[in-house]
Amino acid sequence: MHVSGVQLFWFILIGLLWAGYFFLEGFDFGVGMLMPFVAKTDLERRALVNAIGPTWDGNEVWLIVAGGATFASFPLWYSTMFSSFYLAMFIILVALILRGVAFEYRGKGSSKRWKGNWDRIIFFGSLVPAFLWGVAFGDLIYGIPLNAAGTFTGNFFDLLQPYAIAAGVAMTLVFLLHGSLFLSLKLAGDLKDKVVAKVKIVAPFTTAFLFVFLGWTYLVARNDGHSGDVPGFIPVSALLIVASVSWLAREKLFGWAFIFTGAAIVAITATIFMTLYPDVIMSSTATRYSLSIVKAASQPYTLHVMTVVAIIFTPFVIAYQAWSYWIFRKRITLPTASVTTSSESDSK
Repeated sequence: MHVSGVQLFWFILIGLLWAGYFFLEGFDFGVGMLMPFVAKTDLERRALVNAIGPTWDGNEVWLIVAGGATFASFPLWYSTMFSSFYLAMFIILVALILRGVAFEYRGKGSSKRWKGNWDRIIFFGSLVPAFLWGVAFGDLIYGIPLNAAGTFTGNFFDLLQPYAIAAGVAMTLVFLLHGSLFLSLKLAGDLKDKVVAKVKIVAPFTTAFLFVFLGWTYLVARNDGHSGDVPGFIPVSALLIVASVSWLAREKLFGWAFIFTGAAIVAITATIFMTLYPDVIMSSTATRYSLSIVKAASQPYTLHVMTVVAIIFTPFVIAYQAWSYWIFRKRITLPTASVTTSSESDSK
């Protein structure tokens, strides 16, 4: 089985798109998950929402692009993955929709109950996708029941295997740490101090669990018929990077700590995709039923045309999103009690 240059290009590009999505949406998820634990007043909760208000929807564009790129370049991968994970993907979609609605509507009412219900939706709308994305990619590595035709022969509970659950927990913890470090850069005053205190608690747990997950990934890759080869320095670097966050937080080097967790997310995503290569989905039924890059890929002409389009337009997308972050780079400060309640969407 020979993987062509253009097929490899699109496999790597899709990996980069997922890494970009996890890097950007990861801290959005982390902020949402932190809300019940650091924000005790409505003003504090508004500050957390406003920290990601201008950019959260732009971050989700990376998910759309990753899905579209997979559909166009590896249609069999797309169809097999989305049909196998149909219920999980539906839950993720509902959670993301409700989370977006909550951002817009929590400020439309003034009662404590109204805002409390939307805040709970923001929390679960962040926690559920963070966990299920980890489960999904864990399943891709560990394998799901596929027959010779590439048809999923299991059920939803077959996806909740121990390794996949570990992947979900690891992803959730990394996003939680990533989000807390993002807030340390966006907030000021006492609320920032609360967030920093959570960083010092979350970082050791994340390091310990990431060690377990990456070690388990190494064993899975060696014992379950994978032909992908991950250079050891990549997962080890991810672990060391996360382990250094506690020290960086103590030294108040929050910018570096945030960059480090972002680098760890990229390294973890690289570990996942390099473990898969040259397959895109492993079959737990039989190794020969695994879906390979070559089998899943579109026709060469389609891939070549898409490559030209991607090279032309991708820099514009990246430049626009970088510009939006520059515009909204200022820290969020708590409004005084005399300021009337306004919608969080005003920050957009």
